[in-house]
Amino acid sequence: MSTIHIPVSVLNLAPIRSGEGTKEAIDSLVDLAQAVEKMGYTRYWVAEHHNTPTLVSSATAILIKHVLEHTDKIQVGSGGIMLPNHSPLVVAEQFGTMEAIYPNRLNLGLGRAPGTDMLTAGALRRSNHNSVYTFPADVEEILTYFGPEDEQGAVKAYPGADANIPVFILGSSTESAVLAAKLGLPYVFAAHFAPRYMEEAISIYRNRFQPSKYLDKPYMMVCLNVIAAETDEEALYESTTLQQFFLNVVRGSKNPLSPPVDTMDGLWTPGEKQMAQAMTSVSLIGSKDSVRTQLSDFQEAHNVDEIMAISYIFDPDKQKRSYEILKEITSE
Repeated sequence: MSTIHIPVSVLNLAPIRSGEGTKEAIDSLVDLAQAVEKMGYTRYWVAEHHNTPTLVSSATAILIKHVLEHTDKIQVGSGGIMLPNHSPLVVAEQFGTMEAIYPNRLNLGLGRAPGTDMLTAGALRRSNHNSVYTFPADVEEILTYFGPEDEQGAVKAYPGADANIPVFILGSSTESAVLAAKLGLPYVFAAHFAPRYMEEAISIYRNRFQPSKYLDKPYMMVCLNVIAAETDEEALYESTTLQQFFLNVVRGSKNPLSPPVDTMDGLWTPGEKQMAQAMTSVSLIGSKDSVRTQLSDFQEAHNVDEIMAISYIFDPDKQKRSYEILKEITSE
């Protein structure tokens, strides 16, 4: 039996389940954080999405603060803060404030995309300033705000200066890999919805990595969909919730997280199925033995430093069990 010792973490988009509302989704976000903390997970990250009625992760920093308040030791962070929507100074001040309240528990994952449509991006105010293109400069600005006070300009982040909050670059393209390598920062690839450039991005990041005061060697994380259950059949059944979620993405429809179904036949067209499956091609789905084998194969091919798992499972207890199985596999 192969052993896979690797840190594991969790990403949560804070979806609203069918039949529930915003409050229940936020309560579930906290409940899962408490559960995976007890299991020994390394990090718990909250995403940022806007104008999406089925996801409650628009005010990411507030949700991070809420999770920190209800947990004790797990690292909590953003997966990610979408910098085109925010002033780097405001981000530094918000995270600097949380760092003062909950020292040494914060992570700041930064993304280049606005996390929404362009109309909403405009309503968020910053996208009028070509902020997608200023992403590298914005990241460096945040790093400066968190760094030594005497190395900063006239404008400083209070709180924030000398906070040294770990910064991660998130990406689903090769551009972000180039930036993470250049700045010597840890890199997190979003294979859970955009696996197409994963191999190329990992290779670029490792080959071009420049040691920095943050890292002396590359630290590569990959986010994957994980649906683990007692049997392969049960996992495949539960994974129809994931498939329905991505069918929503393909169609641009706004359905809440839906219960599993016996078959997806009739729910999607062959074209929709192909698109949804392309987005979720890097997924670990099955029993403990199956997921162990899949993860072992993944690690043999990519040898990443940390796995971040996202599990779209409708039943909260089965979702927790899925994370439990993954933790057991990576701790054997």
